[in-house]
Amino acid sequence: MADYVIAGSGINSLVAASLLALKGRKVLVLERNAVTGGCMRTEEATVPGFTHDVMATTFVLFLLSPAYAALGKELETRGLAFAHPEIPTGVLRPDGSHLVLTRDRARNIAAFDALAKGDGAQYAADMEALGANAPFLFALLGGRLWSWDMAKLVAREAWKRGPLGLSAFFGAALISARHWLQPYYKSDRFHALMAPWVLHCGLGPESTYSGQMAKVIAFALEAAGAPIVKGGAKNIIAAFEQLIRDHGGEIRTGADVTEVTVDEAGRATGVVLASGERIAAAEGVICSMTPNQLYGRLLKNWPGAAREREETRGFAYGKGNMQIHYALKAPPPWKDPELAKVALLHLTPGLDGVSKAVNEAERGMLPAEPTICLGQPTNFDPSRAPEGQSILWLQLPECPRHIKGDAAGEIAAPADGRWTDAVREAYAERIEAILSRHIPDFRSLVLARRCYSPADLEAMNVNLVGGDPYGGACSIDQFFLWRPLRGLKNHETPVKRLWQIGASTHPGPGLGGGSGFLLASSLK
Repeated sequence: MADYVIAGSGINSLVAASLLALKGRKVLVLERNAVTGGCMRTEEATVPGFTHDVMATTFVLFLLSPAYAALGKELETRGLAFAHPEIPTGVLRPDGSHLVLTRDRARNIAAFDALAKGDGAQYAADMEALGANAPFLFALLGGRLWSWDMAKLVAREAWKRGPLGLSAFFGAALISARHWLQPYYKSDRFHALMAPWVLHCGLGPESTYSGQMAKVIAFALEAAGAPIVKGGAKNIIAAFEQLIRDHGGEIRTGADVTEVTVDEAGRATGVVLASGERIAAAEGVICSMTPNQLYGRLLKNWPGAAREREETRGFAYGKGNMQIHYALKAPPPWKDPELAKVALLHLTPGLDGVSKAVNEAERGMLPAEPTICLGQPTNFDPSRAPEGQSILWLQLPECPRHIKGDAAGEIAAPADGRWTDAVREAYAERIEAILSRHIPDFRSLVLARRCYSPADLEAMNVNLVGGDPYGGACSIDQFFLWRPLRGLKNHETPVKRLWQIGASTHPGPGLGGGSGFLLASSLK
């Protein structure tokens, strides 16, 4: 019998299973799909020999996480290796102007100041202030919020800063990206560089606390770059799997958990699979999934979760996501060679462009000019494609979950609002037209294109509701103390010995493995 049964096999499940296995606990990981990894998935999605990370690809949060500090050496001895691009990110605007963020603080300051006098000094001040606040800030972003340790930390900060000083800290942390960028930075190009990154937090430029998250991301990209796994994300999954098995753990795919069994004392005793197989857990059950899956499916028959089931009716999901993958005959011949060195390049008109696309997507419209996040993995890991050829990884983070119309007035919305293959490919043509304006003879380079609409992503992973890769809206009312649900603390549920982890729980989405680390660290 396993000590802990873990439903789901994304980054948080693999981190939790690894840490528990290293403690000598016997773990059993159950994955409903044919492969493990959750949003980490590598396939030859276009042409044989071209290796694509279908969804997540950049591991900056993992490299900076306590999970990596605890497990990094173990994973590296089992084959994990990263490629580190020279320039983590940049922006390319419709007029061809661009700006990059490097890992060199002095170089960034000089570049920003050259665009607009004073912007470099402002950036330096912002990064220095964030670094000074980092111990407190990152404890809030990634620590156990409902704990005596956190209470003592906040009390110490209140004593050190004073009540007004602490209030000022939180007030500044809650500003939006627009209210950070526009008053303090003169350069529209700098605005364009930073604004798209809030999309990767499930936010928009006008969202509460998006300004702080934009600063955190800039700080993180300078510190760790935008690393990708050599050979594809499948290799970090393989390293995790080997680590778990080396320490007595078991991993099963094609094992769809449909119920958590609860005894008369309100304790989780195990799970039931779709096949009818019952699996017991000696110490507890860990579920990495959305609240709707947990309370509406696995606990649908347990009367003690009635309040949580009712609350999940109001659990909100964010914008949909779309992925496009290209196999190319050769690397893109950018008009400026510096762009070939950029790991993640955003194509956008700028701050207002991001804001407009977010607004359109949130109203159910296909954005007329969406923000494109473009990765070029083969420039840093040539093993991803045959020699001399290339792949592109595109993410469109501003897609409607249900389509009401097209902001450009070109694509007819399906009557039922659902994504169809025809809509997906028509929208991909809009993206390809934008690429063609920046990459000479782009269409002639294309060997194959593979697109995944929000509906396709949800079909691959039930936790990506409407294609939302962030486990639910990340608005302030559904984050921090209130994630996943109000009235719950940390990763506990109303069932004893049943815990919830994943992007729907604190500290939220990303490849940091934060919730898996926090829970496993607290268990014996």
